[in-house]
Order: sequence, then structure tokens, then C-alpha cells
Amino acid sequence: MFKHIKMKKITLLSAIAAIVLASCAGNPEGKKAETKDSVATTAEVVGSSYSLDTAASKLVWKGTKVTGAHTGTVNFKSGSLNVDNGKLTGGNFVLDMTSISSTDLEGEYKEKLDGHLKADDFFAVDKNPEASFTVTEVKPGATDQDVVVSGNLVIKGISKNITFDAKVVEATEAAIKATANFNIERAEWGVNYTGKEDDLISKQINFDVTIAAKK
Repeated sequence: MFKHIKMKKITLLSAIAAIVLASCAGNPEGKKAETKDSVATTAEVVGSSYSLDTAASKLVWKGTKVTGAHTGTVNFKSGSLNVDNGKLTGGNFVLDMTSISSTDLEGEYKEKLDGHLKADDFFAVDKNPEASFTVTEVKPGATDQDVVVSGNLVIKGISKNITFDAKVVEATEAAIKATANFNIERAEWGVNYTGKEDDLISKQINFDVTIAAKK
């Protein structure tokens, strides 16, 4: 009898553990960007304008789920950075959302995921072929290379102002290069797909960004 009760307890605990596992999807590693309503961008940006080098700039995304993770890229379409006396002062970028692509899969599985990412469940690229980011403020960080960037991020036509840490890794008369790594809460931009019942996906997406611009 006691053995029977013990087996029932083990079975119940296993079932509870399975439910908990299925309901939790840890977010990808990264510091979440502070998010608030978009702000006006009427202030004049000081400094020289450097044109975005789309070939040298990249955005790598990562999303996690209960059973693993997916990574991929989105191509930059156009943009610029503003620099004054070697300091980053502003910038704006346009992303080609039709280029969103997974890099951890191949063949049929890749085609299926890429198609899903472009569909209404995720980024609805037919209706919203571009995303954009416009810098609204740049503050000094912990070192001369570090900066704290705020800007309006527009995805699926929804604009939110985000703040994240960035690093200027190169600043010369001819070129500037900056990097940033942060998470966003995807639902704030209308990306609400939760995943399968037994394989939920993370609420946050990680962006690993490299921006290169030149005169």
C-alpha cells in the first residue's frame, strides 16, 4: 500500500515538473533595455554625419524556448551616425525586415522558421517591411568608450523609446564603429506568439548589434 502511495506521489511530482517546464522559457542572456513611450526627435543633432556601411554592420538576434534556442540575422538597409569631436551624438537606421533569417537551421526547417518569422505571428513583414531606430539621446558611460544610448525603436509600426549600453570601439576622422548587446520585451512591439504548449518561447529577444559608418 505504502509503495503504491509512494509511486503515485512520484508520478504526480513528475507531472507537476513537466507542467512547470513547459510553462517556462528562460530569456536569452542579455540586459533588458529600459523601455518607455517614444519621445519627440525635434532636437538638432550636432556633429558630422557618417554614412552607414551596410556590409560591415550587422544585427544578430537570439530567441530561446523550453527546448533550445534560435539565432539569426536582419540586414541593415540604410542609416547614419553623427560624431562630434570623436564622440557619438546621434544616428538613425533602417532595417530590412524582409531579410530576417535564421542561421542555426538548414533546409526545410530553416524555410519553415523563416517563413513563420515573416508571418503575422511575429514580424508581419508584408505589412511592415522595415523597422527603424532613431537616437534621441547619448550619455557618457563608465569609460571613454562606453555610452548610454536612448532612441525610438519602431517594429511593426509600434514606436517605443529604449535605453541600453553601447561601446564605441573605433572613432577616427574617416570611420566610426559601435557595438551593443541588449534584450527587448517583444510583446511591447506586438510580437505576441507564445509558441507551442509544450515548447513555449521566451518573452524577450536578444539583439547583438554592430554599427559601422564612414565619411
